[in-house]
Amino acid sequence: MRLLRHHAPTPAALHGAVVAIGNFDGIHRGHRRLLEQAQAVARETGAPWAMLTFEPHPRRLFAPDLPPFRLTPFRVKVRLLQALGLDALWVLRFDRTLAGLPAEAFAERVLAEGLGARHVVVGENFRFGHRRGGDVALLRTLGERLGFGVTAVGMAAAPGQSSEVYSSSLVRDYLRDGNPTRAALLLGRYWEIEGRVQHGAKRGRELGFPTANLALGRDTLRPAFGIYAVRAAIEERDGTRWLPGVANLGISPMFDYAEPLLEVHLLDFAGDLYGRHLRVALIDYLRAEQRFDDLEALKAQMAEDLRRARATLAWEDWQEAWPTSPFLPLRPGEG
Repeated sequence: MRLLRHHAPTPAALHGAVVAIGNFDGIHRGHRRLLEQAQAVARETGAPWAMLTFEPHPRRLFAPDLPPFRLTPFRVKVRLLQALGLDALWVLRFDRTLAGLPAEAFAERVLAEGLGARHVVVGENFRFGHRRGGDVALLRTLGERLGFGVTAVGMAAAPGQSSEVYSSSLVRDYLRDGNPTRAALLLGRYWEIEGRVQHGAKRGRELGFPTANLALGRDTLRPAFGIYAVRAAIEERDGTRWLPGVANLGISPMFDYAEPLLEVHLLDFAGDLYGRHLRVALIDYLRAEQRFDDLEALKAQMAEDLRRARATLAWEDWQEAWPTSPFLPLRPGEG
């Protein structure tokens, strides 16, 4: 997959691409349906399959004081899109200049003249241009004049019997409510936190439960604080190694951290992870954080957390399929 930071000039091999457009925070199953539609059009026409997105997220530009909300930091988004097999990813810097482009100018300068798009695929509620002045109807009109086709993809229903639709906002709500399992069904993958393992106060080691500590990114969503059953990925020469674990995410009320931290205890693991890059998938929420009367009570609860994590991960039924792909297989009834 080619990564391009500017919409012009477009490499000759990518001219005439079928381009999916959007923020795609989460790359959830609804996003993947839209991307699959773009892929189908690309295959029918023999064109490259591409995506156009924006960094930073437009919401951050217009509301810089918002609490952290990103589901997929840029590095994660790129990895997921590579796994899908895109030919190209355009990432345009979303600044005041780009935000100020009228809808007509965006279609003409970016899509037609810059990318040389043959066809664009968007969600049915897509808005573009200055003050979100353009909609799908205008995009189709402009496409007819500028020489590109337009496909609008409707909202897709989420799994289960409810009337929910796939939505990044809904995924955020489930994670904040301590329901990573439901979030995984909407995402089509377990939600992950990743980063470089840093040195901490080594309290876990002193308590008999050594941990690998990860700081949360500045923009990364804060899910419910508490104890999780997790799987952690370590990149090795022969591939990705996934290990079961239990993690505390939060401020650890016994010690009152100034900033939230993810502390991961890997089950039956011995080794030095300091400085290594770690990916941690939240599998299930076990309990909320709490303060204990003394360290012995804390140690007893940690042992119980570890027991529950082992039991949870033993029956977790995607464990054979998902480590080979970032996406979970659909199960019957999940749409």
